[in-house]
Amino acid sequence: MNEKNVNENIEKDQDEFKEKDVQDNNEMRASESNNEELNSNNEEEPIELIPSMEEFESELYSGFKKIYLGDIIEGTIITVSDTELLVNIGYISDGIIPVSETMATEEVDITELYHEGDPITAEIIKTDDGEGNILLSIKKAEEILVWDELEKAFNDSKKINVKVTGVVKGGVVCDLKGARAFIPASLLSTRYVEDLNQFIGQDLTVKVVDFDKDSKKVVLSRKEVEREENEIQKSLILSTMKKGDKYMGTVVNITNFGAFVDIGGAQGLIHVQDLSWKKVKHPSEVVKEGEKVEVYIIDFDTKTGKIALGLKDVKEDPWENSINEYSVGKVLTGEIERLATYGAFVKIGDGIEGLVHISEMSDKRVNKPHDIVTVGDKVQVKILNIDKASKRIQLSMKAALDGELDQEEIDKYQPSGEATTSLEDVFKVFLKDINN
Repeated sequence: MNEKNVNENIEKDQDEFKEKDVQDNNEMRASESNNEELNSNNEEEPIELIPSMEEFESELYSGFKKIYLGDIIEGTIITVSDTELLVNIGYISDGIIPVSETMATEEVDITELYHEGDPITAEIIKTDDGEGNILLSIKKAEEILVWDELEKAFNDSKKINVKVTGVVKGGVVCDLKGARAFIPASLLSTRYVEDLNQFIGQDLTVKVVDFDKDSKKVVLSRKEVEREENEIQKSLILSTMKKGDKYMGTVVNITNFGAFVDIGGAQGLIHVQDLSWKKVKHPSEVVKEGEKVEVYIIDFDTKTGKIALGLKDVKEDPWENSINEYSVGKVLTGEIERLATYGAFVKIGDGIEGLVHISEMSDKRVNKPHDIVTVGDKVQVKILNIDKASKRIQLSMKAALDGELDQEEIDKYQPSGEATTSLEDVFKVFLKDINN
């Protein structure tokens, strides 16, 4: 083979090698492209793995809240029966509340207290009642929450409502959602309470005046609430009150000096002298505690809140209706009503009395009125003076012994004819006649 043929063969081999190399490179690039496309498809459609039982349970329970024994939870009543409540508490299992764990009583049925859809608050007392249900108690939750409520009411001086359940020594006991509280008899009312049993079964609005959460001590006061309400009512009454106004009221307390009357939240005093036109020794002779009476306003003070009341009718004033039956110089029989150091007061008619000064009791010297008369004695007296303006009558036992003055003698020192004769004037006339 010559040199020329050899070179041609070499060139031919080199061309074939280059062509194969290019073909290999193209195949490699195609392979890489296929791999990338495959990887891309794998990312979009990952292979699904079947979860284990533990993973399944974890995913199932993850949508529900966790619960523990003793938790206070909220729920919604699903159904109500005579024996229990079925409650949705947002858990895989429903809650069951037996009737004994509700606030139902013998007097109030469970179906009256609870209804489908009502929200409730309860304590978890069992996480499994044996049938897969959660056992709950409204009663136990209330017992826990009520102490927080009482503490807040005590700190904030807030009013609460309780039911009186019984009477004990010194007061009454109350129930507030299972918590026991005490109201002393002295704090039951602004007025005296004789029979505590009248409050049994009553719902009262009260304030917490003493509280100790650790010792479970709660002392309540209804009196405090009444006092606040009365002050508000008294302010309203005083703002519109006028002298002479009439009110219907209730006698709430009787003392030696008068009777206190409630006229709708405000209390006023009827002084013993304003109870009747007749002489009254003690208010109990005219009124009784608890009695309904019509009174009128004598006077009042908006600053102090004091109200003076009258029971006797102004129209029945004997000084207006009967005084004209009496005249100066008239001798009549009266009764000793009371004694003073300076004389004796003598009743000469209903609601009308006069004073016999100690110097007019006898011709002899008298040191003390009770030396010669006592209360209740019947005595003869002569009218010496009548003062209609001040409603006073001057009497004389001593002058009564001389009999009545005739009109001629009276006219000598009473030109106007008005009976305002004094003892001094009478003696002046007598002395003048004697001297003449």
